[in-house]
Amino acid sequence: MIVHARSAEREAALDALLDRGASAVVGDLADLEQTRAVADQVNRLGPLDAVIHNAGVLSGPHVLPVNVVAPYLLTALIQRPQRLVYLSSDMHHGGRPDVAGLDWSGRQATGSYSDSKLLVTTLAFAVARLWPHVCSNAVDPGWVPTRMGGPGAPGDLRLGHLTQEWLAAGDAPEARTSGGYWHHQALRTPHPAVLDPQFQDALLSALARFTGAALT
Repeated sequence: MIVHARSAEREAALDALLDRGASAVVGDLADLEQTRAVADQVNRLGPLDAVIHNAGVLSGPHVLPVNVVAPYLLTALIQRPQRLVYLSSDMHHGGRPDVAGLDWSGRQATGSYSDSKLLVTTLAFAVARLWPHVCSNAVDPGWVPTRMGGPGAPGDLRLGHLTQEWLAAGDAPEARTSGGYWHHQALRTPHPAVLDPQFQDALLSALARFTGAALT
């Protein structure tokens, strides 16, 4: 198992996992070069069976760098795993299916949380289309009581991460499918733009131009 921490200071919170044999990679996913370094650290640790792209921020200028650019760049740079899971949200239905005018660098806040979740869900479906031998899926964990969701969130925290685990390591045939938008181990219908190959390609082209890394 490989776990990620944003900084060396935050890595200390992973001690229990590290004591059980996990390895840690460190880097701020809001920073392009640190994200590249995270990919390098992962590749040095060896090929992975699955990657769960779980990092996210709710608001501010880092919404696009963390929620969209980082999972794209890590997908492009990490040695291809068997399964990929991207964290979406029901709020992606309120996102704008348009990549024009977005500041991927985070110097300006040009995208909302809903926008970012629409884009990362589209990324999951684009990867499923382009990499047929990789199971790529998006998961809506629901509004759960995490640090981001807040203590008053009504969702079940266990169910929030169960589908991610199931898609990353489950043996059921359903868990080995690709190109799905899942909520509590049930398929849901995503925003129509997610299914549009032209919009998928527009997103991939914009991210490739910004990062200098293409999905191949």
